Amino acid sequence: MPGLTLGDTIPNLEVDTTHGRLRFYDYIGDGWLILFSHPGDFTPVCTTELGKMAEYADKFAERGVKLLGLSCDDLHSHREWIKDIETYNNGYKVEFPIVADPKRELIQQLNMVDPDEKDAQGNQVPSRALHIIKLSFLNPASVGRNMDEVVRVLDALHKSAQHKVATPANWKPGDPVVISPSVSNEAAKQMFPQGYKSTHLPSNKDYLRFTHV
Repeated sequence: MPGLTLGDTIPNLEVDTTHGRLRFYDYIGDGWLILFSHPGDFTPVCTTELGKMAEYADKFAERGVKLLGLSCDDLHSHREWIKDIETYNNGYKVEFPIVADPKRELIQQLNMVDPDEKDAQGNQVPSRALHIIKLSFLNPASVGRNMDEVVRVLDALHKSAQHKVATPANWKPGDPVVISPSVSNEAAKQMFPQGYKSTHLPSNKDYLRFTHV
C-alpha cells in the first residue's frame, strides 16, 4: 500500500495498543483523531513530546479530538516507557493508547518513515509524522513538535469546517479569517451578517475579504 498523502483516507486498521486491540474508526467514533508517530521508546525527544501530548489532552478533548500514539516497540516496552513519561512530565497521565509496531509495518503503510534515520540494527524508524484528518505534519526525528501549533491548526480546521472561510498566514484564535473565493459578495452578506472588510489591491479583484466568525 502506498504511503498516505494529503487528502487520503486513513485505512480502518486493526492495531495492538496499550489499551488493547482496536480499530481506528471504532476508536475515533464521531470525532477527529490525531495520529502521531515516534522514532522509539526511551528516547529523549519522544519522552518530552508524549508528556506534552498528555498535558494538552484536555485541550484536544475540548475540540472533539482523540489521541493515538505509535512507536516501533512492543507493548511491554510502551508500558514501561509510560512510567518515565509521566514522571518526567510532572505526573500528567498518558491516558491515550500507544500502538505497538515492532515489525515496522504500520509506519510503512502510513508513510511515517524517516528516510535518514535508522536504529542501532539499521532498521528504518518513524519520522515525527502527525495526521489530523486531511492534514499532516512531518518533522525529522531530531525535531520535536510544537503542541501549541497543533492546537492552533485544530482551531483553524474547526473554523473552516463550520464556515466557508480559511485562515491567513500567522492566524491565531480571535484574529479575522478570510472568506472563501467561492462565496460571492452577495452570499457573503447573508452568511456573515456581522460584515466583512475587502482589501483594495492593484488587480481590483475583490478576493481578499476579512471577517470574524
